[in-house]
Amino acid sequence: MRMYDLINKKKNKEELTKEEIEFIVKGYTKGEIPDYQMSAFLMAVCLNKMSHEETANLTIAMAQSGDMLDLKAIHGVKVDKHSTGGVGDKTSLVLSPMVASLGVPVAKMSGRGLGHTGGTIDKLESIPGFSTSLSPEQFIENVNRIKMAIVGQTANLAPADKKIYALRDVTATVDNISLIASSIMSKKLASGSDVIVLDVKTGSGAFMKKYEDSLALAKEMVQIGTLAGRPTYAVITDMNQPLGRAVGNAIEVKEAIETLSGNGPEDLLEVSVTLASYMLLGAGRVSTPEEGRALLLETIKNGSALDKFAEFVSAQGGDIAFVYNPQLFKTASIRYEVKAPKGGYVQEIKTDEVGMASVVLGGGRVTKDSVIDLSVGIIIHKKLGDKVTKNEPIATLYANDDEKRKEAEKRILNAYVIGRAKPVKPPYIYSVVTKDGVTDLRQNH
Repeated sequence: MRMYDLINKKKNKEELTKEEIEFIVKGYTKGEIPDYQMSAFLMAVCLNKMSHEETANLTIAMAQSGDMLDLKAIHGVKVDKHSTGGVGDKTSLVLSPMVASLGVPVAKMSGRGLGHTGGTIDKLESIPGFSTSLSPEQFIENVNRIKMAIVGQTANLAPADKKIYALRDVTATVDNISLIASSIMSKKLASGSDVIVLDVKTGSGAFMKKYEDSLALAKEMVQIGTLAGRPTYAVITDMNQPLGRAVGNAIEVKEAIETLSGNGPEDLLEVSVTLASYMLLGAGRVSTPEEGRALLLETIKNGSALDKFAEFVSAQGGDIAFVYNPQLFKTASIRYEVKAPKGGYVQEIKTDEVGMASVVLGGGRVTKDSVIDLSVGIIIHKKLGDKVTKNEPIATLYANDDEKRKEAEKRILNAYVIGRAKPVKPPYIYSVVTKDGVTDLRQNH
């Protein structure tokens, strides 16, 4: 096989075989295929697209390019949830203990934040003593004993994806559904869970801004999971405003704890419960999402979800005093209210700008090596459709540097569009994609 012939084949809109795709992925990962040939191939894919089968074969080849986690030693059907990334998205911290408290094992590998989206691992590290680095043996032991563990991704998980993504980033080949879907799903398949639930965000703070694009991505990923023999569900959720009210690290953990205690924001609870109900469905714990929903809400009412979160924190070295008394979390030294420049209704929130305001404060990364400040963040007071009067606080900034605070304030003011007409609020959940098709839930809104 020659890379030249395979580039030519894709340029001429022909379908590549499984063996040809494996040859490309292996050759590039090992350094036998140069960047310039891989770039030409990626551009041919962007221009001529890939079939479902090609996309599935690409994903499996990328998953097999490094460590494939063997979680057979974990008892029961293992479930995992992946989000395509958003602002204020702390659903993993809410749904994992809910699902685990119902006896379904959650073996989760999470990432760190980059750009305007936060990362679960950074958030958890704001709990004093908490460790996201467990040995494979400890990870398996924790999931068997308490039904959940969340760790950082291993360095050798889908290395082909890391290498290909870095090239896509600089060659204008990021925005192709097959390449995006295979990038996300290769890591999920390598992570070893039996059931995959995907939270596909849509809107101003999401990777995919338009619902139609989010739906196309969701369908592609469900197809890949199904072809790989893993029950896969995708829930399309709103990211036209931050999820919940807290954006940051420590303050998002506080909000997750409040939600587990029954005092959290409605949108965060709704999205978490919906995703978790499909985790329970996939694991065979319930026969309908509605049955799952009732059980999950009960875990909040009876306190078992909060107790499970405390058990999980303790098992990974964290101080559980923070779980039962979230006021212990350190808050940044400057507390500043951003006030509305005029009255009216909140018509739009440029959510990626809110995410960048948190990054400016020091709560996120500009590069992979950036050191983050876990104590800074933003509390959102006004959300879409809310009435606001002039000089009323729309958000509170928590900062440790006044120059950064000023820059973050500019971004928040730029993020809010206030006008006379009251807008229609977007739904929390748009639709659910399974191997059997799409259920549109927008009319329930």
